[in-house]
Amino acid sequence: MTQMLLYNESTQRVEETAVRVPRDGEVAWVSLIAATQEEIERVLRDVFCCHPLIVEDCVKLNQRPKLDRYDKHLLLTFFEVGQDLTTIETEHVIGPNYVITVAPQSASSVEAAERDFRAAPERFMTFSGVILYRLLDRCVDDYADLTDKVENVLDKHERAVFRNPHVKIAGDVFRLKRKLHTIRRIMADEKAALAQLTHHQFPYTRAEADVYFIDIYDHVSRVLDSIDGFRESLSGLLELQINMKSDRMNEIMKTLTIVSSIFLPLTFVVGLYGMNFHDMPELRWRYGYPAVLIVMAVIAGSLWWFYKRKKWL
Repeated sequence: MTQMLLYNESTQRVEETAVRVPRDGEVAWVSLIAATQEEIERVLRDVFCCHPLIVEDCVKLNQRPKLDRYDKHLLLTFFEVGQDLTTIETEHVIGPNYVITVAPQSASSVEAAERDFRAAPERFMTFSGVILYRLLDRCVDDYADLTDKVENVLDKHERAVFRNPHVKIAGDVFRLKRKLHTIRRIMADEKAALAQLTHHQFPYTRAEADVYFIDIYDHVSRVLDSIDGFRESLSGLLELQINMKSDRMNEIMKTLTIVSSIFLPLTFVVGLYGMNFHDMPELRWRYGYPAVLIVMAVIAGSLWWFYKRKKWL
């Protein structure tokens, strides 16, 4: 049987009870993590009388980040990003004095928020808007770990490319870019949903809480800017690797060309005296062999000096 955290404003204490609609002076948070479809339907439809579309969205869990308004409830879809850049969809059903969180599996941000609710209920369970803020704040705090992780991966790839331009990183870079593309699309929708969480459009909060939701909005905006920068850096990294490979190949071709150009006149000399004609006076010359070697050495040395002077070497 699903339990919920119930905060009593008069006693300022929190207790874990069976799921029910909170009374006046009570604020509740219901956690439906990895709950069965029957349990989700029972809590949302039978206990809290949620709209059928809310029940359907929470059961299917295949939504984009959004904020939907109904007669008695609001539905906010948000995502947590894991250490391996996988995403966990969470549905938050907000009522007058309660928040219901639905997720297909355990999420670190939800667990951290639950610890906060138990440790300091008088701070985080005074009304449903502040409960939602704490859940979202813990979620976006994990986004900082995302940016740090991607930055470390990018730095590792850059060092690898500078050490060896031929290192195979293209597959990892393309997979990371695809994940970042998905995460960016999610966060862009989250940013649009957060823009609606003001006390004018969000009936279950207070004017003084607006600054907290604005802080979350700014945090998501900064992460979005970081992701855009990472995507450009990843594209630039692949271009850098291609350019470094081209430069390396050009250096190799330059070296081979210089070596070939030095040996070309030497090959001509050797080929000239390799012909089998009888009337070649140098063939009967006593010092012909060392003289040819000296001439070849002078030619090779002169070409090397010329290339060095032109700074081709």
